[in-house]
Amino acid sequence: MPPRKKLVLAYVDSLRTDMLERAIAEERAPTFGALVERGVLIPDCVSSFPSVTPVASAEMVTGVGADRHWISGMNWYHRLERRYVEYGSSLEATRAFGVFLALYDLVYNMNLAHLSPEVETVFESLEDAGARTACTPFLIYRGRRRHEVSLEGLLKRAVDVTKLKFHHHTWGPTDLFYGDLYASRDVPCKSTSIPGVRDGYAACCAAELLKEDLYDFLLLSLPDNDNYSHQHGPEATVESIAKADRAFATYAEEAGGLDEFLESHAVILVADHAQTEVHRGLPLAELLSAEWSVLQPSEERPELAQLAVSPTGRAAHVYLLPGEGERAEPLEVAARLGVLEGVDLVCRLEDEDGTPLRREGPGTPAGAVWAVVERGGEAVRFRPGGEVADLRGGGWEVEGELAALAASVEDGRLRSETYPDALARVWSALTAPHAGDFVVSLEPGFEAVDWGGVSHAGGGSHGALHAGDSLGPLLFVGCGPESAAAREQWALRDVAPVIREHFGVRDG
Repeated sequence: MPPRKKLVLAYVDSLRTDMLERAIAEERAPTFGALVERGVLIPDCVSSFPSVTPVASAEMVTGVGADRHWISGMNWYHRLERRYVEYGSSLEATRAFGVFLALYDLVYNMNLAHLSPEVETVFESLEDAGARTACTPFLIYRGRRRHEVSLEGLLKRAVDVTKLKFHHHTWGPTDLFYGDLYASRDVPCKSTSIPGVRDGYAACCAAELLKEDLYDFLLLSLPDNDNYSHQHGPEATVESIAKADRAFATYAEEAGGLDEFLESHAVILVADHAQTEVHRGLPLAELLSAEWSVLQPSEERPELAQLAVSPTGRAAHVYLLPGEGERAEPLEVAARLGVLEGVDLVCRLEDEDGTPLRREGPGTPAGAVWAVVERGGEAVRFRPGGEVADLRGGGWEVEGELAALAASVEDGRLRSETYPDALARVWSALTAPHAGDFVVSLEPGFEAVDWGGVSHAGGGSHGALHAGDSLGPLLFVGCGPESAAAREQWALRDVAPVIREHFGVRDG
């Protein structure tokens, strides 16, 4: 049986704690301000790595990292299918890979093929326990209820014009709203697939569900702040945070106002990652193609390519391909990546003897491997199981130069203000089944140019291991810990266990 209070996971894409506090101080976000006054705020919750929405969203609703949930970025190379997977880095990137294939990957494959069947989402866990779940447009929505596709609006017109055969049903929570594609019931809410104008639709759907008492757990997705920050930079986001605040207030008003709403609801307010300012685009694929054959989106002879490059915001995966021609040498690729302007960290795996690990297929690498991070000529390697503890209690065996991660060990505990929770995040990213042989994190101010030739130079972006991309607010109201000090370091993978605990569901 569900607890007395319903639970709402309110997710604001790219929300930075300092900007949330500024919006509250300027009285532009009074509803969020009231929630902060009533709750427990963790100002520095750590995101995934790469710190991009598909990876972070999967971590948020499963409680595990990419090594277990299998979603590795905005773009990644599918070793079995020998193709890129593109989740919509930009409209231009979507066109480069084909609108139908990109849409199919984003909406259908991400949840039903790419997300590991070996882990449960909170929707699945709670529904199995008898709770009613609901979700407004959010990337990871897999649940137990079958939903029929219902094309509407611009998306329906695009499908009609291009003759796309997009008619697949999906599996989601009890109630699922996904813009122009899926709607579990008729609501008087105007759906849209246009980035930047989705908060109002989400709040409208949530209010309709609240009016009819149709959920026990609701994921309320407020994504417009991300688009605004990409365009105008994170320092300008008071405006978009105010918009998200109004959307939440509209939803809560259906209960009679915030006070009445909180009598029956607990709330978790969370960001998937932050954003930092971007000044330059880094054309990583173009730079590497000067020395190696890089697989293109529409390659006529893919078997001849030596590398695949997957830009994913302020990070990227680079894959060594087992083509028919001459193969790229791992150390040569690592050396080239390490001297490219704009590349901060080069992360890879190696064996016990220090030989770079070349991944021949999908799946998690087996054997005694080490993760290696190189920066500015310094390198550190590590693996789970040693006596050095991270701030979350994990144990690591560490060798080399901690300066590569701007880290130090004091009293047996490793700390890095620049790269929070670095060991666990890099290890998870590198050992994920669809990870590249190299995962690179870019310097502040740089973003990897996507396959559509687009970057957010002049605005904001995210994806790097750096603290500026990775730390966001996590707020508990009426659930969760009594104090932020309950953990020395909080991460997105702590969200799902709190949700399950609230409903009396065993985690994992």
